[in-house]
Amino acid sequence: MESPIEEHASKLLPAQTHIFNHIYSFINSMSLKCANDLCIPDIIHKYGQPMPLSQLIASLPIHPSKTGGIFRLMRILTYSGFFFQQNVTENELEVRYGLTDASKLLLKDHPLSMTSYLHSTFEPTKIKSWLQFSTWFKNDDPTPFFTENGMTFWDHAGHHPKFNHFMNDGMASDARLISSVVIEKCKGVFMGLESLVDVGGGTGTMAKAIAKTFPQLECIVFDLPHVVDGLQGNDNLKYVGGDMFEAIPPADALLLKWILHDWNDEECVKILKKCKEATTNKGKKGKVIIIDMVMETEKGDHESVETQLFFDMMMMVLVTGKERNEKEWAKLIFTAGFNDYKITPLSGLRSLIEVYP
Repeated sequence: MESPIEEHASKLLPAQTHIFNHIYSFINSMSLKCANDLCIPDIIHKYGQPMPLSQLIASLPIHPSKTGGIFRLMRILTYSGFFFQQNVTENELEVRYGLTDASKLLLKDHPLSMTSYLHSTFEPTKIKSWLQFSTWFKNDDPTPFFTENGMTFWDHAGHHPKFNHFMNDGMASDARLISSVVIEKCKGVFMGLESLVDVGGGTGTMAKAIAKTFPQLECIVFDLPHVVDGLQGNDNLKYVGGDMFEAIPPADALLLKWILHDWNDEECVKILKKCKEATTNKGKKGKVIIIDMVMETEKGDHESVETQLFFDMMMMVLVTGKERNEKEWAKLIFTAGFNDYKITPLSGLRSLIEVYP
């Protein structure tokens, strides 16, 4: 018969496993980065069919003493859903690996590739900022990123071209995917508009897609001068440098894609007030189009909720922002002086919010 202590300890074993899994969850992302660095998705894709392990190993730029590690790397990534494993038959002595939808998004030449976003996320100054998380709670620094690097995320981007390049490439990869979804599902949002400003639009990936789909629409990509410097527009798209906290070019509609989650409530209200000025500048009443997360921690599936929570924590560590639920969005919108809004959920994590003066 178990003693009370032994019985209690046995009940704690699942809790211990739960803790282990969270302690070591970084191994999933580091394994994914390793596979991407070794170009494993691209090598399997080029092979054209599920690839035998021996041929995968022979195609990799690795030291002969490390060949045994590839099976172990592929095993965890298969378990995580990045590759599928073809069952071994009687005539087949080794396992083969194929791509899943997730690994297809990591192909370098895929039009919606997330490879740049992956590289951007693992930029050392970002990773090291997480080590300052608990320290940040004890000081008055704006973010753990500031605690680690001595400047804000945005100042760092302005002073370090390589960091800025990684960040813009990562945002561009996301914009390619979300723009295709928005244009497919929400075309009516842009109907009847004559002008649009993509506020904080980076290198213009989203605005380019909109301008191409709606050639009658005059589009402006508006971002900090160092972001848009040297970028070339076309017939119905141009780049303008400036500060959204100071003034935004007037237009029928302003687009804020994944912008407001970077800023705290006070900063968001300032941005939205500038947006209101820009959309009512010429006496016309335009609208603001926000593409961002609307957190639904009670309704969403487990993986989507977890991703939203991850992003919320990332906003706290890197910048001053947060992810918001509908009640929090409504408070920002009405505090900034707008009268109404409409939320349209998009496929995946984000929603489209139309805001009206």
